[in-house]
Amino acid sequence: MKKAYLSFSALLVMLAQATSAQQPAATKEFVPQWAKSAVWYQIFPERFRNGDTSNDPTLNDIKGADPSELPSHWQVHPWGSDWYEQQPYEKANSEPELWKHILRRRYGGDLQGVIDKLNYIKDMGFNAIYLNPIFASPSHHKYDGASYHHIDPNFGPDPEGDRKLIATENPLNPATWVWTKADELTLKLIKEAHKRGIRIIFDGVFNHLGANSFAFQDLKKNQEKSPYKDWFTVKSFDDSTKGTKFDYVGWFGVKSLPELREDENGLVKGPRDYVFAATHRWMNPKNQGIENGIDGWRLDVAYCVAHPFWKEWRKEVRAINPQAYLTAEIVDTPEKVKPYMQGDEFDGEMNYNFAFTCSEFFFNPDSMRINATQFDAKLKQMREMYPQGVAYVTQNLFGSHDANRIGSHIVNRGVGQFRDWGTYFGKSQAAQNPKYSTRKPTSNDLALQKLFVIMQMTYVGAPMVYYGDEIGMWGGNDPDCRKPMIWPDIKYANEVYGVDGSTHTPDKVEINKDLQTHYKKMIAIRNSNPELQLGTYKTLIADNKKDIFAFERIYKGKRTIVILNNSSKKQSINIKLGGNKAKDLLNEKTYTSKNGALDLKINSKWGAVLKVN
Repeated sequence: MKKAYLSFSALLVMLAQATSAQQPAATKEFVPQWAKSAVWYQIFPERFRNGDTSNDPTLNDIKGADPSELPSHWQVHPWGSDWYEQQPYEKANSEPELWKHILRRRYGGDLQGVIDKLNYIKDMGFNAIYLNPIFASPSHHKYDGASYHHIDPNFGPDPEGDRKLIATENPLNPATWVWTKADELTLKLIKEAHKRGIRIIFDGVFNHLGANSFAFQDLKKNQEKSPYKDWFTVKSFDDSTKGTKFDYVGWFGVKSLPELREDENGLVKGPRDYVFAATHRWMNPKNQGIENGIDGWRLDVAYCVAHPFWKEWRKEVRAINPQAYLTAEIVDTPEKVKPYMQGDEFDGEMNYNFAFTCSEFFFNPDSMRINATQFDAKLKQMREMYPQGVAYVTQNLFGSHDANRIGSHIVNRGVGQFRDWGTYFGKSQAAQNPKYSTRKPTSNDLALQKLFVIMQMTYVGAPMVYYGDEIGMWGGNDPDCRKPMIWPDIKYANEVYGVDGSTHTPDKVEINKDLQTHYKKMIAIRNSNPELQLGTYKTLIADNKKDIFAFERIYKGKRTIVILNNSSKKQSINIKLGGNKAKDLLNEKTYTSKNGALDLKINSKWGAVLKVN
């Protein structure tokens, strides 16, 4: 297995060297060259696949997660159940608040499930995985970490044994840190992913810990005598003489997420040293070589940690692995993102600005749309805003664990502007907006999704797909975007219930094979044509009247032209080929030019991907 991975690494090194030779300016780039060829797949582990039912969580395992009160009745939720339908055990709790039921649900997804589906991920063409947090935590989302140095025991094969083992160590002394069975299974996941040529990055949540964390629990118990008293921003301690009670700062006021203390340099020494030690643990496990470790990090709410910390942390990361990829969650204007992308902090970001811009061109109703010229201008700003190389490795996404799925976004196009993140977040939550439709996307809706995928897989930047979007899953913003993955060996109930408990015409829950085939085809086109990963970019057409947008990508003499018809009718266009023939990789047609040009008819909400010879 080690030999197989080394050959994979050697191949990527050769690719990076070849890229640098072709593009001398690349030597000035600070981004890892392999990340330009990444096609990312985002996995929310608890909802992806239950590969080991013996480790399913118990009621005690969710203690400390929101909502804080434990229910009288609880069980692992049926994977294939109707999302909004309350199960008998939930009804027995006699609680009217649906959000409480949904937050408490655990479906049993685990790391064995991810390992079991690596061949599926590989077969789809994805070559990089971003895992939402997998560190120990009582919640389904794991953003309330109990630690950064241990994987959640319920994601591994021996939860009880792991917890007993963890109890023997001193968290302040990395030399005492043990390797649990969940930790070891994680190393197996990394190895199995690498064996298949798949990179993998972890989610680092370094702004806050969970209230269940070893540090906060000790602080809560021992108060001012705790060795962790300087790790958090404590407003007051329990003191009967002063009449004060223990109080502290939670992330955005959320008490289950106590913030790690910062000064002008970012995290203070205690948590800083801990984060650095945990970083090394997962990037070079047991000091046995970086080929056994993760390939980088995605940093949660990076804007909540001061710049100096990220600068020092990047040095630490790159000292361990010079090819590590660092991507940030910032969700702000390109101007606000720019300071993070100067070569001393991050390589890229979760590119929500790409999603916002595409939504405004491809999905918004006419009264809210931007035209082709405006679309081109916004894309140009993002390409040119950052130092060279950043645009090529930034994660071009649409859906995520913090946004409505692309299918449901299209169904609800016009409910608000995606770019207005603060207000759109609530507008895209079915429980917060009675006008938000939870219905299944139609074929017309999915036609828009397919058009976006053509753009996503051919444009500058690394495409990222949220698990299930490739098979037509739907759902509003958190929590509805976190439904269990659809697999062919599981029977699913039709969705009949609405968020208010009412019923509607059944929506069949199933894999949309046509959409899945489209994703697979477009990913294969990207992976097979280096110009779509590494090539230069030039806009060829931005026709506001016909609603046509076209561009070319060129690399090492290879040229591909992408044409997108965003209008509601078939359009005729004339395109200069610069060659005698062109093969339409999308529609599987071959054309011969006349006087170096080609007349084409493109169907409504469709495109062409022309490989020019």
